[in-house]
Amino acid sequence: MNDAAKTSASANSATAEALLSMSRETMIDETMPGLAAAQTTVRLPESEATLIDYEESLFERFAWLYIFCREKLFRDDTDRMIRALWSTGLPPAQTQLIELGCGPGFYSCEFAKRFPLITVTGLDQCDEQLKWARRKAESLGLANCKFAQVDVLEPSRPDESFDVLIASRLFTVLPDRERAVSEMFRVLRSGGKCLIAEPRYAFWASIPLFAMWFLAGFSRLQSGYREPRTANVLPHAEFASLFRKEPWKRCRVWLDGRYQYALCEKD
Repeated sequence: MNDAAKTSASANSATAEALLSMSRETMIDETMPGLAAAQTTVRLPESEATLIDYEESLFERFAWLYIFCREKLFRDDTDRMIRALWSTGLPPAQTQLIELGCGPGFYSCEFAKRFPLITVTGLDQCDEQLKWARRKAESLGLANCKFAQVDVLEPSRPDESFDVLIASRLFTVLPDRERAVSEMFRVLRSGGKCLIAEPRYAFWASIPLFAMWFLAGFSRLQSGYREPRTANVLPHAEFASLFRKEPWKRCRVWLDGRYQYALCEKD
């Protein structure tokens, strides 16, 4: 192994160890008193929050690191989502579920595994994340789970083609959130529901970006990536207002620890 490869491997290993150590320290009761007061929500200026059309993506170049964060650091909201979407805890057979910004397929695979009578489609723009997602679905024998490489802001699916839509941490790096919500409304059938989970605090939401930009410093392309250096996190009032711009039959937003949620039902 040459010196450059040794340096890269050492950096990757050190970053993973640091993140795992952080996860042990920060994966605490997220409803503990004083948390909201102790954290500050950071908003990027519009010019910085908008994705720049560079050739490369951090989520492609350092896919392994984001996958590590998703598997080891982020909160698993599967049970919360299920309780919010279906009062009985069980979706109707033949339910068509879509996940926007599925990344490595954490939730898509989990829903497909728990409910073999539904069909799950995961969409993401990152090829490396989707490779992991497909391998995971195959290893679990999930014939009811498929993935496609798609820009979630583009109308890639027909109108009213899904019963349920889920997304988690989608808006932290997405430039046009109103357009994304409009797409959510468009692809849902009558009576369909969408459930969106977003982090409330920029520091915690930015941990994967901090780590990926840190590793990017070891490469020649230290600024040639399209992602921002800090996650764009919406204040709760703005988050709620974003979903109420579409003519939903019902729309409920709420807070739970470091996350905020929106559950919307189409008429």
